[in-house]
Amino acid sequence: MGNLPSGWKETTLGEVAEIKGGKRLPKGEVLILEKTSHPYIRITDIENNSIKKQQLQFITEDIFKKISRYIVNEGDIVLSIVGTIGLVAKIDQELENANLTENCVKLTKLKELHNFYLYYYLISRNGQYEINKNTVGAVQKKLPIYGVQNIKISLPPLPEQKAIADVLSSLDEKIELLQEENKTLEELAQTIFKEWFVNFNFPGATGEIEKSELGEFPKGWRVGKLGEEFDLSIGRTPPRKEQECFSEKPIGLKWASIKDMVNSGVYIFNTSEYITDDAISKYNVPIIPENTLLLSFKMTVGKLAITTEKMLSNEAIAHLKIIKDSKIFTEYLYLFLHNLDFNALGSTSSIVTAVNSKIIKEIPFIVPDDITACNFYEIIKPVFAKLKNNSEQIQTLSKIKDNLLSKLLSGEIRVEGFGE
Repeated sequence: MGNLPSGWKETTLGEVAEIKGGKRLPKGEVLILEKTSHPYIRITDIENNSIKKQQLQFITEDIFKKISRYIVNEGDIVLSIVGTIGLVAKIDQELENANLTENCVKLTKLKELHNFYLYYYLISRNGQYEINKNTVGAVQKKLPIYGVQNIKISLPPLPEQKAIADVLSSLDEKIELLQEENKTLEELAQTIFKEWFVNFNFPGATGEIEKSELGEFPKGWRVGKLGEEFDLSIGRTPPRKEQECFSEKPIGLKWASIKDMVNSGVYIFNTSEYITDDAISKYNVPIIPENTLLLSFKMTVGKLAITTEKMLSNEAIAHLKIIKDSKIFTEYLYLFLHNLDFNALGSTSSIVTAVNSKIIKEIPFIVPDDITACNFYEIIKPVFAKLKNNSEQIQTLSKIKDNLLSKLLSGEIRVEGFGE
C-alpha cells in the first residue's frame, strides 16, 4: 500500500471487523411483494453502492423466525461475495433488522474503524483491488469469508477516518439531493405531458375531438410516424477484432451501448468506450448530433436517453434526429415514448427482447398543431434545462469525489487539521 503517513497503520479486515454471512430462504419458501416488517436484501437490490429500497421484497413473520439470526443492523456494511462480487452498501436505520442473502456478508462490530470510512475504502480502487485479489474459483467465483478477513486496509487514527468520511459523505449528499430533484423534475414533466396530451387539458383547448388509430384527440392534431417525423438512423460497431478502433480513453467520439444508456439518466454524458476518428471514417459510423433522442430496440427495449454532445452508438440503438423546421422537439418525443408500451410492438405476446428498425419507423404518435407544440415547448424547456444542469453538476461532483477518494484514503491528500 506504499508509504503511509505517520500515525497510520496497515491491517486486515479480520483484525478490525467481525464478518458474518447471510442466509438463504428455507427450502420451498419464496419472497413476497407485500410489505412486511422483514425486508430481505438480495444482490440485485444493491445498485451504485446503495440499496434500492423501493424494489425490496419481503418475508413473512413465520419465515423470519427461522432465519432471525441473519439480520443486518444500522451501521453495518454489506459486501457481496458470490455472483457479482464487490458490491457494497451501508445499512441505515430504515433497514435495521432486515434479512441478508447468503450471497453477501455484513461487516459489523468494528474496532478502531469508522463504518463510513470502511464503506468508502471498499468502493475505492484499492479496496476493489483487495476484494478481487482475495476472490477464488475459476468458473464460479467467490469471495470466501476468510478472503474478506484477509483484505488489507490502511487506517488513519479514528478522528481522521471520520473527517475523511465526512468530506466524501458531503459530496454524496449533494449528489443525492440533485438526483432527488431530477426525479421530481422528470415526474413534473410527465405530469404536464399527460395533462396536455392524454387529458387534453391545455391552454386554448376547444373540446372538439377527432378519432384516429390512437384514439380520440383534439381537432387539428394528427397521427405521425417516427420514420416520417424524424431523421432515423441506426448505430454501428466496427469489427471487434480490430482492437485499434476502440479506446477507453477520450480518443475520437464517445460510443454508447445499451449498458451506458441504462447507467444514464434522461441525459447521457458518459460511455465506457470511444471509437477513433479513423474507425469512424473507415466504417462510416453514423455521428449523432447533440440533443438527439436515443432509443434502444434490442434486449433492453425502450430505454431512452438524450445526447449531450456529438456521439456514436452500437447497432442496438436508434437515433431520432429533429428534422429542420419541425415543431416536434426531442423533449416531447422523450415524454411520449416514455409512456409507450414497447411490449405491444412485438410479433408475439411474450415480452419483447428486440424489435427492428422498420417497426421503430412505423411507430405512430400524436402530433399536436404547431401552436400547441410551441406553447408546450416553452413550458417544458426550462424543466429539461434544469434537469440537464443538475445532471452536469452530478457529473462534476462525482469526478471530484472519485479523484479525492483514493488520495484521501492513501494519505496523499489530508483533511485540513490533520497531518503535518
